Amino acid sequence: MHFLVHNSFLFTVAVMGLVHATLLVVMICAHITPLIQFNILSVIVYLFCVLLCKSGYIMPVYVSILLEVSTYAIVSIHFIGWDCGSCCFLCSIIPIIIYFGCFLFKGSKRWIVVLLLIFNFSMYVYLFIRYAGVQPVYVLSPVFKTVLIIFSSFAMVFSIIFYNAIYIYSSEYEMVSLEKKNKQLSVDAQEDTLTSLLNRRGFLPIVENCMKSENTKHFCVAFCDIDNFKRVNDSYGHDGGDEVLRHITKLIKREMQGCSICRWGGEEFVILMRDYDFTVAKEKMEYLRKVIETSPTVFYNKHIPSTITIGLEENKETYKEPEEIIKKSDERMYYGKQHGKNIVIYEDAQ
Repeated sequence: MHFLVHNSFLFTVAVMGLVHATLLVVMICAHITPLIQFNILSVIVYLFCVLLCKSGYIMPVYVSILLEVSTYAIVSIHFIGWDCGSCCFLCSIIPIIIYFGCFLFKGSKRWIVVLLLIFNFSMYVYLFIRYAGVQPVYVLSPVFKTVLIIFSSFAMVFSIIFYNAIYIYSSEYEMVSLEKKNKQLSVDAQEDTLTSLLNRRGFLPIVENCMKSENTKHFCVAFCDIDNFKRVNDSYGHDGGDEVLRHITKLIKREMQGCSICRWGGEEFVILMRDYDFTVAKEKMEYLRKVIETSPTVFYNKHIPSTITIGLEENKETYKEPEEIIKKSDERMYYGKQHGKNIVIYEDAQ
């Protein structure tokens, strides 16, 4: 179905050509010379339309289909009569007028689709008034008449079902695609592009929920900053700096599974440790510091050493907003920066 939706013009043209090839065979068997000639011309028209579709000229194809079907309905009703079912072809192009018309005409131009539908209905009424009950030029045998009625009715029903089906499918496909895009936009708004970690927008609500929830009020927050990161960028370029960020991110994710991790900005990371005892959190941060210190980043066969300074704080009743506990851990990290770096600070300076 996905293939048919994306190739619906080409499929329509192919089916219309097949319809007229079938009608050509019937008219040859019935010896209706004018309609033999017309169906030969119609097959040629649709072969040409195939080339137009492949070249991307859709509007000429749309116009050709409407003109050809309308003209064939008039000519065939004139020669073999109203009772042979040729009027069904006018009904069969109604879904085509709507489906492709809405694709080709946008905004105020949609009135063209309405006008085409009105014209189609007016032609149907005119042909009924003009030819219903009138003796046709060629009187077909009951067998040929039955074949034509069944065939034209089938073409009409097939058109209605098919174009409704692809309209429903394409609408649902667009809706699903839109939902996926919206979800991706939501993810993009809450994730850092380089590291795929949470950004502040995605991280702060998680901390806030932990502070409000009775089950997760006990947690710790670590504020981490890569030491001498500017020197890394100056020495290895921003690509090298980005590789260091990705490498350290991978290490933090590996060692801090189950924790929420945020790239706070630049070379800064914040880790939310739910249900961590403060003593355990201190030991875990010290272990993480050593892992990063002993795991250099490999960049174009060069080993880039890195260390981090960490400020750690546990949640307390005095903290009412996420920014408060994060600020406290940030202050401790900053103190560590001023006193040697590559250290974990978990209490205020005396």
